[in-house]
Amino acid sequence: MTDIETLMRVAPVIPVIVIEDVDHAVPLAEALVAGGLRCLEVTLRTPQALDAIAAMKKVPGAIVGAGTVTNEDELEDAIRAGSEFIVSPGLTDTLGRAAIRHGIPFLPGIASSGDIMRGLDLGLTHFKFFPAMAAGGLPALKALAAPFGQCKFCPTGGINTNNAAEWLAFDPVLCVGGSWVAPKGAPDKDAVEQMARAAMELSA
Repeated sequence: MTDIETLMRVAPVIPVIVIEDVDHAVPLAEALVAGGLRCLEVTLRTPQALDAIAAMKKVPGAIVGAGTVTNEDELEDAIRAGSEFIVSPGLTDTLGRAAIRHGIPFLPGIASSGDIMRGLDLGLTHFKFFPAMAAGGLPALKALAAPFGQCKFCPTGGINTNNAAEWLAFDPVLCVGGSWVAPKGAPDKDAVEQMARAAMELSA
């Protein structure tokens, strides 16, 4: 099992994906992987998400995980579907302990120093800063990160092609999460691949 830091360093951007039609899953994954974005977060926001994870897993080079995992039942469902990592919008002791018990790479959401300290108590040091822009943007993360030098972050929420580079320039940020590289609906594979290649040129 790959550790979470290794996954966070695969590419500067982790696509945050919402699948409403399973038929869109494979072509979208193929385009993202062709453009260099191999680490794919499929959010559990639609009934098709688990089937999409299973389908995307068959795309060579894709590393597929589940996002919007909010409880232990969803964690179990995501793992059964083949998820290789788990992303959550927040952190509870119950979910954190379950992810640790399964030994699966886990990126829980934090928005405060208390959230980070709860994660540290569980032995976690890598976090999703969410919702990044609504929670105060880069100045807020810089202030939060200052007392926690051992921690690394993936800001998500309001990150786009215009501000991603600024976030990635902050040393504790290993990658960002963004939906702009994975628009909803039937994918235009050429356009998605081009967006993915542009995202790969963003450097941390």
